[in-house]
Amino acid sequence: MSGLRIEGLTARVGGKEILRGIDLEVPFGECHALMGPNGSGKSTLCHVLTGKEGYEVGGSVRIDGVDLLEKDVDDRARLGLMQAFQYPVEIPGLTLRELLEEALEEATMETPEAELTDVAATLDMERFLDRSVNDDLSGGEKKRSELYQMQVLRPRVAVLDEIDSGLDIDAVRQVAEGVEDLRGPERALLLITHYNRIFRYLTPDRVHVIMGGVIIASGGPELADDLEAGGYRKLGERLGIPEPEVEPSRIPKASEQLTDTPFDL
Repeated sequence: MSGLRIEGLTARVGGKEILRGIDLEVPFGECHALMGPNGSGKSTLCHVLTGKEGYEVGGSVRIDGVDLLEKDVDDRARLGLMQAFQYPVEIPGLTLRELLEEALEEATMETPEAELTDVAATLDMERFLDRSVNDDLSGGEKKRSELYQMQVLRPRVAVLDEIDSGLDIDAVRQVAEGVEDLRGPERALLLITHYNRIFRYLTPDRVHVIMGGVIIASGGPELADDLEAGGYRKLGERLGIPEPEVEPSRIPKASEQLTDTPFDL
């Protein structure tokens, strides 16, 4: 069973090696969680997968056997790769309905208007369809908007970048339910997170831990419980992995996330 296959993936920026040989496979029909502390390489992996410029990249990334790394951002989207952002941006002047209609046209997908509305109802998004994308939405509403876009556009590989960050308990539960609704036999889900609290409401098929730019452990859902009990530092010490140096975090600007092709959102 094919899906997302990453082999020997490396990434450098500004002479600094961040990813040091990532091997990861997420078959279609499965949801895998990637967990790691700040500075471990999670965001860089997202950037490399979606084609952000500025990285020296080695190794291979394939979707259903098709090489991804040599393709432009829009071609990666057409192959079925889609990311839900950690910090969804506002897009003044473009309604959510217009965004989806243009993205569906770009992807040559036909989705009846009734289906747009029906899917919106499952995530309580109907009232936001004719509002500018993410305009004056709460953190939880923005994350639900990301999931709604994914449910409509039906990517083959969905990368969920800290979709649970900054949310209260009720919002985490709603987002988890949205992730579960994304599951399907022809879709691979990669859920990137710091914490295991979202796993109270969904169960990943596999859990992987990244530290220092490499995956140091893989296992079943119980691995997330072990991390909750002992923390990343204890696991790293046991495996001889030093804690990464962490730069001060910041919220990226809209210009750093937007591309010329709406299907990437």
